Amino acid sequence: MAQLSAEEPTDQHDELLPYRLREHFLTTPEIVLLRALREMAQEHYVIFAKVALTDIFSIVRPNENVHYFNKLFRKHVDFLLCAPQTLRPQIGVELVRPVPPGGTRSADQFMEDLFLTAGLPLVQVAPNDHYEMQEIVSLFYNAVRKAKQMERRVANLALDSVPMCPICGKMMVLRTHRSGPLLGQLYYGCIDNPTCAGRVEVR
Repeated sequence: MAQLSAEEPTDQHDELLPYRLREHFLTTPEIVLLRALREMAQEHYVIFAKVALTDIFSIVRPNENVHYFNKLFRKHVDFLLCAPQTLRPQIGVELVRPVPPGGTRSADQFMEDLFLTAGLPLVQVAPNDHYEMQEIVSLFYNAVRKAKQMERRVANLALDSVPMCPICGKMMVLRTHRSGPLLGQLYYGCIDNPTCAGRVEVR
């Protein structure tokens, strides 16, 4: 019987795969926020971290709307609060960097549009090294109230009245003016905003 030499591998799986554990699963700001969310939520919500958007949202007619799938693909929400018994999503929480008054980042705007379109509140929180509980509760209250207001307003609109963008022809989404004389009023903005500035006011 032939004997194996010391130089010959005895198992084809001896070679290590090129995977390593990441040094950090959550960043320091995410950990600080998670602790505050746990204190606030207690037993009322189950909190999941870094949930893929494609695990939360589905797309109507996916074969026709590949463009919109690509906007979700490989993206996640920082935290998702779910009902304890059903684990049904209730509120999303996202860390966002501060922007000048009246301004917004396209990625932040898309996340807000996405959640509101699906009827799910989204709380956008600026990173901090400490959160006052009243501050977190106020942000949640405002996000839930905004989602309910949007739900009521959308219910009053005809489903077939959603226009296509007058500039590029793509789908438009319902948004709210954040500043100026039309503060709080609804309008349709192009899904590709700010690349496309198409806008249609809701009358």
